[in-house]
Amino acid sequence: MKIGLYFGTFNPIHVGHLIIANHFVEHTDLEQVWLVVTPHNPMKQKQTLLNDYERLHLVQLAIEDYPKLKASDLEFKLKQPNYTVHTLAHFQELFQQHSFSLIMGEDNLNSFHKWKNYETILSNHELYIYPRLGTKPENELVKHHSTIHFIDAPVVEISSTYIRENYKQNRNVKPLLPIKVWEYIDKFNLYH
Repeated sequence: MKIGLYFGTFNPIHVGHLIIANHFVEHTDLEQVWLVVTPHNPMKQKQTLLNDYERLHLVQLAIEDYPKLKASDLEFKLKQPNYTVHTLAHFQELFQQHSFSLIMGEDNLNSFHKWKNYETILSNHELYIYPRLGTKPENELVKHHSTIHFIDAPVVEISSTYIRENYKQNRNVKPLLPIKVWEYIDKFNLYH
């Protein structure tokens, strides 16, 4: 099975994440999209980041009605700090029957050549790129690479930071969140 890996802190997961994940599974040759919840970096201040398993639970709530989307906590089990190239190797080792591709925003491409072992990633995995406003790839290496696919996907400009900040100020962010995620956040007052 061909699986797209969509990494994020998902703090919290919002409708923009679902729009992108669902678009990729419905409009590309990816058969499933796995939302990989990135663990808290112990070297950074926690600030407003919910704990790892709470964010994973929110992702699971958000995708309950999407059979082609899955939640993954694989990075929770890896030594920190971790690099994408290592995570991909672990996925491939654990699920040898699948092939894994990366889903990422166009804004990440300009620094992709700085990622640890980026050549290994490009040699062994495809990259599926969604558009971001005001961003065009400048790096010639990635502009025309055979394993990089630019996908005409909806441009979603919703951020988890925006949601948290507005929630703290008692503004209604309900339309920006999957209903089960909103209910959970509201019930437990998570971002106040």
